[in-house]
Amino acid sequence: MKFSSVPQLLLAVLVATQAGLAAALDEPFIAGTAPSQRPAGAPVILEVQRDAEWYRRALTGISAPYPASLRFLEDQGNWYTPFTRPGMLPPYDIRGWHVD
Repeated sequence: MKFSSVPQLLLAVLVATQAGLAAALDEPFIAGTAPSQRPAGAPVILEVQRDAEWYRRALTGISAPYPASLRFLEDQGNWYTPFTRPGMLPPYDIRGWHVD
């Protein structure tokens, strides 16, 4: 099949994509009908372990005495936080995560 213009190609891709989505959605997915309730059998985190290595990594580039504003680390659970992971490269790397 040959297309003579970009709009024709984009239209063909759109039609093909929509056809695939319609076939995949024969039965609608419902995440939950009671979002305020935890589903039965869902995993539960009972304990968060923060060892010395976790604290070393979380406090990378911050010198003691640590400011009181870092008390949130005591409540940090097992969810994602950008505070404990390297961010942008120098010259914006103010915590020194990307030092060679």
